[in-house]
Amino acid sequence: MKDDFLYREISGNIARLIREKVLKAGDKLPSVRLLCQEHGISMNTAKRVFWELEAQSLIESKPQSGYFVSQLPYQRLPLPAISKPLPVGNNNEPDGLIKKIYSTRGKKGITYFSMGMPSSELLPLAKLNKEIMLATRRLPASGTEYEPLEGNENLRRMIASRSVSWRGNLRESDVITTAGCMNALSFCMMALAKAGDTIAMESPCYPGSLLLARSLGLKVLELPTHPATGVEIDALKKVINKINLCLLVPNFNTPFGSCMPEENKKEVVALLAKHGIPLIEDDIYGDLYFGTQRPKCCKTFDEEGNVLLSSSFSKTLAPGYRVGWVVPGKHKEQILKLKFVHALSSSSITHEAVANFLASGRYDTHLRKMRAALQQNYIRYIDAITEFFPEGTKVSRPQGGLALWVEFDKKVNTSDLFDIAIKQKISIAPGRMYTLQDQFENCMRVSLGLVVTEEVRGKLKVLGRMVRGMGDF
Repeated sequence: MKDDFLYREISGNIARLIREKVLKAGDKLPSVRLLCQEHGISMNTAKRVFWELEAQSLIESKPQSGYFVSQLPYQRLPLPAISKPLPVGNNNEPDGLIKKIYSTRGKKGITYFSMGMPSSELLPLAKLNKEIMLATRRLPASGTEYEPLEGNENLRRMIASRSVSWRGNLRESDVITTAGCMNALSFCMMALAKAGDTIAMESPCYPGSLLLARSLGLKVLELPTHPATGVEIDALKKVINKINLCLLVPNFNTPFGSCMPEENKKEVVALLAKHGIPLIEDDIYGDLYFGTQRPKCCKTFDEEGNVLLSSSFSKTLAPGYRVGWVVPGKHKEQILKLKFVHALSSSSITHEAVANFLASGRYDTHLRKMRAALQQNYIRYIDAITEFFPEGTKVSRPQGGLALWVEFDKKVNTSDLFDIAIKQKISIAPGRMYTLQDQFENCMRVSLGLVVTEEVRGKLKVLGRMVRGMGDF
């Protein structure tokens, strides 16, 4: 057990030094024997450190010479541009495009680069099935009775206890369960805004959030966003007097996969609190970090109850279970009233099953495996994009989550690319889906949740050929 901890700690520290370019491509690493001496570990543990780093394509071995830092695949590809949406509310919904993309969902034989959820291969299905059966035995009346309005007590307790990982220090009473994250976001928007109000969001942004805001009669003001560090704070400052509400996904948002630095989170929380503007924080991807430590939330720095933290287990465990939650801060009574009116109770059996899965410790074991698989997917996608897509293709560099953003030459229209690709049973997510403005037509989001097999790699090759044909590269 001690060796397992040391191996993860040492490999994680070396990986961080490589990603932060303290160790550069071509640098030689200590030998296995020297690593043993420096850290007081066994030869087998030292070898595991190097095997792990090799599996992540961070290092490579050279016969008779030792281990060296690799040229990271993503460093061969430029980063997408910072988004530059118009500084006004814009409501040109991509409704028809979204319906077209999602109408293919569930059809057999299609390779779904478009669906932002984990493949069933990455989920602990057998263990979840067992928890469902156990939940029906443990719950009163086999789970057919209504739950308390706040939600399943065991689940709320487990969510609160897990907040220690991002220094949230929540209590069970802080949490209200919902039917997934979108349900939580819906309650938050309804509680905090009225038709005609303006909500600020990142650009690009998850289509569901955009359409939800529009369905409630809100004006959406899209903010310039950096593909690595998230929303541009100076841009938020310029429009602070024009907005009533703010929705951000600070940790590995879709589609950029950006992660706001800790100091930026502090500044955003303080800025919005100063102006009395509530912040809805969507942290649905926070547990899917590739590094050694989970990033903090904006909620970590909230001293006034002004941040409403929402999340779910849809992206990490069971999309169809619809197990979500919200920590509404000072807006708790408003959220409870909305839940009473619109839902009354959460789903007893699935919420109990997830609570018990968390309590058993199996969730953390599952997350470690899933994060490693997603990181490996990311590396394989980058390798394929580098090989098959036109020169000049740009990609984001997510340090977690499920999204990879790809930007092509302006000659490529990804809405048209979808029409061409679907005939070859390939589904993509055009960039225009992620905005209410006329932008991102030459971009697409790729889901890291789809395992990159040889067959999937072949589909990427076909897709690259289509892109080349559209741009006449």
